[in-house]
Amino acid sequence: MVVLTIDGIDCSYGSVKVLEDVQFGVESGEFLGILGPNGSGKTTLLRSISRVLKPQKGTIFIGDADIYKLKTLEVAKQLAVVPQDTPVTFDFTSLEVVLMGRNPHMPRFRMESKEDLAIAKKSMELTGTWQFADRPVTELSGGEKQRVIIARALTQEPKILLLDEPTTHLDICNQLEIMDLIKQLCKTKKMLIIAVFHDFNLAARYCDSLILLKEGKIVAVGESNKTLTSENVKKVFAVDTIVKKHPVTGQLHVIPISRPQNQLQKSLIIHLICGGGTGSPLMKILTDEGYTLTAGVLNLLDTDHETAQLLKIPTANEAPFSPITDEAHKANLQMISKTNVLVIAPTQFGGGNLRNLEAAEKALEKGIPTIIIEDGTLEERDFTKGKATNYLTKLKNNGAITVKSTSELLHFLDTLENKNNKGTHQKKKP
Repeated sequence: MVVLTIDGIDCSYGSVKVLEDVQFGVESGEFLGILGPNGSGKTTLLRSISRVLKPQKGTIFIGDADIYKLKTLEVAKQLAVVPQDTPVTFDFTSLEVVLMGRNPHMPRFRMESKEDLAIAKKSMELTGTWQFADRPVTELSGGEKQRVIIARALTQEPKILLLDEPTTHLDICNQLEIMDLIKQLCKTKKMLIIAVFHDFNLAARYCDSLILLKEGKIVAVGESNKTLTSENVKKVFAVDTIVKKHPVTGQLHVIPISRPQNQLQKSLIIHLICGGGTGSPLMKILTDEGYTLTAGVLNLLDTDHETAQLLKIPTANEAPFSPITDEAHKANLQMISKTNVLVIAPTQFGGGNLRNLEAAEKALEKGIPTIIIEDGTLEERDFTKGKATNYLTKLKNNGAITVKSTSELLHFLDTLENKNNKGTHQKKKP
């Protein structure tokens, strides 16, 4: 069991402090990811752990030993580093570069043994680089060279592996292969892994725990599923995101939400009937277009409810997994009465949310334009023994408009917006 402890370190470049009072611990078999914006101190932290940059304050321990009091070879036998870029200007073969990882284990002036060659070959096979063992490393692509450098680190047989953006230059296929390999080493060989990432989702997929750095300080640290939250991402990166568990993998999935600058606010107020995530993309698109939105009735914890909260969209709410009560229904009707357009997303309808279609029927009776987005057959989304289908058919017969795509929806809304603006201007004339 190896334990790495970072005990309250400060690091500076000249008079510029880059890390301040950073402290955490990590042990064998744990995969720790470090996330933060550019200039937050991620690479500096790795440089400090790898003895390239000595802290002005604090201590770094491997077990009970101060890493800066150990001999270089002693550290090299326990710790390997994969930097962002490794310039190799000489025409070493890939195998020669990988064999350099054996240096800490070899006495002076001794050639590589059969065991050293076997270890190097195994590392190259693991990283898919043995096929170009005899090729000069200067002739390799960026991704191929990165895998050779990772193979060199593995040949070092470290107990601790530090990686600074390990998937740089790699395509998506190689990214997954390399990260799967590193995760496997972490589990099977109980290797302690610390890696810097820029990709939230890659970090969430592979890391057991995360550190979020901002301006040289730790903002959040802990288990990935507890640390990677919309609130923490906002604190560190000043970016709005939706953080949800992926429905297939069960892993956290981070979706950044950008906001257009200087967007002109449009006059229409739109009410969305949605649920189960069907309204989330619409909320983003329509707010980006400058429309004011409301939505409901949404169950608390529903994906659309969380998106609405993030985008500051008012909603009529109901308890999780509960049918719409009279109180929530009245709140929804009151919200609809203050809007100009009602849009029904292609959501599923069951006994719990059928009253949303009842609200839509009342809106249409009061002359509020109603748009139904059709995506697939209605029967696939109707779990009310035909009641929802009857409601939607009646809405269409009474004048509700159907659209097949978001672009059709936006075109229809633009038409209504222009009519609404003309009507407003005419009212203002004396």
